[in-house]
Parts: sequence; structure tokens; C-alpha cells
Amino acid sequence: MVKKSMIFVFALMMGLGLLNESRAQTYATGIGLRAGVSNGLTVKHFIQSDVALEGILHSRWRGLVLTGLYEVHKDIREVRGLRWFYGGGAHIGSWNSGNTIKRDYGGTTIVGIDGIIGLDFKFADAPINLSLDYKPAFNIINDVGFWGDEVALSIRFTF
Repeated sequence: MVKKSMIFVFALMMGLGLLNESRAQTYATGIGLRAGVSNGLTVKHFIQSDVALEGILHSRWRGLVLTGLYEVHKDIREVRGLRWFYGGGAHIGSWNSGNTIKRDYGGTTIVGIDGIIGLDFKFADAPINLSLDYKPAFNIINDVGFWGDEVALSIRFTF
């Protein structure tokens, strides 16, 4: 009896997984703008139906930072096209001038790790994607410390 129950539960989970798989991905690649504490460009590409790689090139304190992220997307079933996501990655960049609160960075190269959590919405009838996320970072090399102020809205053209 237990063996039959286990087989039934496994078959049910596989069926639900396949059903979810067909709905999960709503676009393959999105390219656009990111606006928030820092502003820049974003490219998101799905390597699986629920896994994406995102690259962000953004400006901060008269410098540039390049961030690469691995993101896992999950459906929010109540709203068609809306998913939440989480993930992590790393960044490297250079700050050419400091802000008014901290010291002058004078061309400091920074390297660190990033986390990300957010919402991702794809319009059903238009090739447009909106994403709102929180991306905290921790610098490991130069200006070591936690940066928890990165909230941004991205708008992407999808194909």
C-alpha cells in the first residue's frame, strides 16, 4: 500500500511539474534599462524555464560596476505573467569619485558578491517586461562592507 501511494505521489508531482514547466517561461531574453539608486543597462536570458542569467552594467559614484547574477524564478499563480525571483552573483567595478558622505575613492576597483530578490512581470500582449528588485551587495576587495541600498526598476524589451 505504501509503495502504491509513493508511486501515485511521485506521478502526481511529475505531472504538476510538467504543467508548471509549460507555463513558467514567458520570454527568452530581455534587454533594457535599470533605474534606481544606480542607473544602467540590464540583459536577462533564461537558460532554463525557471532559471535566468542577468547582466547589469550600472553607474555609481562616477564609476561603472558590472554585475552577473544567477536567478531562480517562481510563478505567482494568481497573476498571469507575474513571477518572483531570487538569486546571487558577483560584481566588479571602479568608482572614480566618492560620494559626499564617504571618502574620495579616487579610482578604486571593487569586487564583491551580490544577492537579489524581486518581482518580474511580462505583459501578455506586448514585448515588455518590468522588474522590481532589491539587490544587496558586499564588497570583498576595496571599501569592504555591506551595501544594502540598491532598489531598482527595470524595463526590458523581450524576445
